[in-house]
Amino acid sequence: MTEEHNDDGTTRRSFIATGTAATAAVALTAAGVGLAGIPLAEGQTLPFTPQCTDGDDTPPVIEGPYFRRNSPLRTNLRTAGVTGVLLSLTGFVYDLRCRPLANVLVDFWQADQRGQYDNSTTAYRGRGHQFTAANGAYTLETIIPNEYPGRTPHIHVKVQAPRGPVLTTQLYFPDNTKAYGVNFAAANRRDAYYLRDTVIPLGPLTANRYQGKFDFVVRTA
Repeated sequence: MTEEHNDDGTTRRSFIATGTAATAAVALTAAGVGLAGIPLAEGQTLPFTPQCTDGDDTPPVIEGPYFRRNSPLRTNLRTAGVTGVLLSLTGFVYDLRCRPLANVLVDFWQADQRGQYDNSTTAYRGRGHQFTAANGAYTLETIIPNEYPGRTPHIHVKVQAPRGPVLTTQLYFPDNTKAYGVNFAAANRRDAYYLRDTVIPLGPLTANRYQGKFDFVVRTA
């Protein structure tokens, strides 16, 4: 499917913006809160999330070599030994007609603050799956992963609606993200798998924590 890019480079993909949502967004922005409930620094605004467009699904990215089946059911990946720059991620999962989807499997895995995956222990550190709520929402408490040779910081995810195909993709971070001394702009440019369409919009870094929002649009059949 051909992407339609706006002047700022964003695509038409994202969460559904109904009239009610748009009205709420204006009110939240005026109150100093981002579209995803992300607090804004004084004088700072987040770009409006483009409207969800029928048939415009989230693009896939390779699975990579570090996926492990049977991850724990949990929404918090900040388990023992996992420290770093915190990330609170929220969002929704929609179908191709922009309808929220309940009971969707969302399975995350990522490197830690050292750029390492837990591939050998039963703790499944940095790994966990969950199911969306009745309104299609998910939430994830984790950290910003570090880079490692050849890869910019990223979070892997598999998303599957009940009886639907599996979307395997990766989430990336804005060029101005600050964590571990990484030059995110340079790391993003070097990464062969980086996709601007799957960058997580982040609010400002506050008390060592970013808040971000990313919505998935998936196929159900």
